[in-house]
Amino acid sequence: MYEKKFIGVGEIYVATKPTEIVTVLGSCIAVCLYDPVNKFAAMNHYLVPLWNGNGLQSPKYGNVSIPKMIEKIISKGSRVRSLQAKVFGGGNINNITTPEMLIGKKNILIAKEILKEYNIKVVANDVGGFRGRRIMMRSDTGKVTLKYAQKS
Repeated sequence: MYEKKFIGVGEIYVATKPTEIVTVLGSCIAVCLYDPVNKFAAMNHYLVPLWNGNGLQSPKYGNVSIPKMIEKIISKGSRVRSLQAKVFGGGNINNITTPEMLIGKKNILIAKEILKEYNIKVVANDVGGFRGRRIMMRSDTGKVTLKYAQKS
């Protein structure tokens, strides 16, 4: 039996026992980390790519959320070299085409850049497009199930 955990914007969750971690994404990104050695998993959900140094340093920013999530899973006993990543979201769900409004695209780039800095391999991703997503990750296997939102 799995414990169930829903995470919202700006949240990070690390599971050390069998858990189904769920979130819903539009232009936001969820990075899912899996440690196959310890069977631990982590998921974040961030809204915008970069914290600019003003205001609170919150996990709603990708450049804050991803390193903080890596820190948390390491504090539970994982090693960076064991981690695998899966990246989801970053959709342009409002069909906006002006470069400064492409938050989803910028969110995708920051995830890839930070994971590359940590040498964490991205083993799967489903990013971009024009629809939202609901994802569910099983912490003991690293398996992620994805459902697309209906087009309106």
